[in-house]
Amino acid sequence: MRAAVNWKDYELIDTSQGERLERWGDIRLIRPDPQIIWSTKSSEKLWRSAHARYHRSQTGGGSWEMMRPLPDSWQICYGSLKFNLKPMGFKHTGLFPEQAVNWDWMADTIRCADRPIKVLNLFGYTGAATLACVSAGAHVTHVDASKGMVAWGRENAVSTGLADKPMRWIVDDCSKFVQREQRRGNRYDAIVMDPPSYGRGPGGEVWKLEEQVFPLLKQCAALLSNDPLFFMVNSYTTGLSPSVMGYMLDTILTPKLKGKTTADEIGLPVTQSGLILPCGSTAFWSR
Repeated sequence: MRAAVNWKDYELIDTSQGERLERWGDIRLIRPDPQIIWSTKSSEKLWRSAHARYHRSQTGGGSWEMMRPLPDSWQICYGSLKFNLKPMGFKHTGLFPEQAVNWDWMADTIRCADRPIKVLNLFGYTGAATLACVSAGAHVTHVDASKGMVAWGRENAVSTGLADKPMRWIVDDCSKFVQREQRRGNRYDAIVMDPPSYGRGPGGEVWKLEEQVFPLLKQCAALLSNDPLFFMVNSYTTGLSPSVMGYMLDTILTPKLKGKTTADEIGLPVTQSGLILPCGSTAFWSR
C-alpha cells in the first residue's frame, strides 16, 4: 500500500466505530467510513474537539451536526497547491487527501519526461490532479459532468496561482467527450481518471462503473499519443480490486505499447494508532 505521508495541512487523527476524525487545516471533522469496523481506545477529548460530525440517514444522504462554529469554506495547502474546502452533502469536503500520493507520482513522472506533456483528466472533480499535473508543466484537459465541480476546480486554480497556465475546463459526459476526441483526432500523452461507482451525466446519462469502465478504457487507449507517458485509473468501488483494475489496463495497453502495469491500494496514516487506513485503489500503466 502507498500512503500519502507528505501532508501538513491534513491529518487523519483517529479511526473508531465506523468513523474517522480528521484535521483539515484548523478544522476538525468526524465523517463516517463503513470499513472502520474496529473499536479503539480513542481519546474522548480529541473527538470532542471536532467542529462538525456527519450523520448518515437511513433513507439516503445525511446531514452535518455542528458542534463548534464552522466557516462556510476554508483553504488548505499541499505543497504549492491550494484547495478551497466546504462541508458538502454525502460527507465530502471537495478533496480526497489520500490521492496526494498519486499527485506526487504524476508530477514527478511529468517532470522527468523533460518534454511537453498533454494530460486528459476524466471525472476530474475539483481539479486536484489537474493542478498537480499543470504545476509540473503539463497541459491538462479537465472533464467532469458537474458544472459545479468544474467551477470549483477553476477556483482552486485561481487560489493556487495557476489560472493562466494551459488548462481546458470542460463540462461534459466523459464517455461522450472521449468519443468526440477520437473523431477529432486529438491525442494525449497521459490519461488519468477517477470514475465514480455510479453517476449521471449532464444530459441524464447513467454511469455504472462495473458495466462501463472497460469499454471506456478501450476508447481512451485510442486517444494515447505515439509516445504515451502513463495511464492511471482510480477506484473507490469495493468490488473492483486493484488486481482487476491492473488486469484491465494490462489487457488493453501492454500488448501494443509494452511498458509496465502495476496496481495497489492507497491510504492515509492514522496518527493515534500508527496504522494506515486503506482509502481506495490505483492501477497505472507507464513506460
